[in-house]
Amino acid sequence: MNTLTKAWSWLTTSAHWYGGDGIWTRLGQHLYLTVVCLLISCLIALPVALVLGHLGKGGALAVNISNVGRAVPTFAVLVLLLLTPVGRFGEGPTIVALVLFAVPPLLTNAYVGMREVDQDVVRAARGMGMTGSQLLFQVEVPLALPLILTGVRIAAVQLVATATIAALAGGGGLGRIITAGFNLASTAQVVAGAVLVAAFALIVEGLFEVAQRFAPDWVRDGNAG
Repeated sequence: MNTLTKAWSWLTTSAHWYGGDGIWTRLGQHLYLTVVCLLISCLIALPVALVLGHLGKGGALAVNISNVGRAVPTFAVLVLLLLTPVGRFGEGPTIVALVLFAVPPLLTNAYVGMREVDQDVVRAARGMGMTGSQLLFQVEVPLALPLILTGVRIAAVQLVATATIAALAGGGGLGRIITAGFNLASTAQVVAGAVLVAAFALIVEGLFEVAQRFAPDWVRDGNAG
């Protein structure tokens, strides 16, 4: 209980919130890293999943290959990247490691969502003379959207929790608070940093839930209209 009290005291000390090493600065760095990695992951995973889901070919293989990334610790990938030429590009190793970590849930959910689209609807759309691209963007993607967005939410929350590894490569983010606590042998600061990361992840999860709750019916239910 004493440690929790000290951690609370650390969090409520105004001096820890401001300045170059303050919580607000580290939070901004953490948010920036999360958003950048999420955008890159979406640009890589979603087009592949949507096309393979539309064609119905090669998707299972792609999903299985991407899921191999889940079995490899992100920290191990980061260490290996630091030993390569990528390690000379600042946040490069961290971004690559986090993108590899975020791709599997995005790819898997998007592909499964595409393959679970009612095939009677797809056949009816084809019978109406829709082209492949019209079928993809006007029928299949809207119907698969709930699962696609679920993958984005999972990836976002996982990135928030895992982006702390940036500190191990000299990067910014909330992980710097935790590593600084270890360097100072301050258990209270380590706990405070962990609480901040957990709270940030819960906030991101909550924002996705609120967005989904107030989204139009066609987004929540996957209605192609």
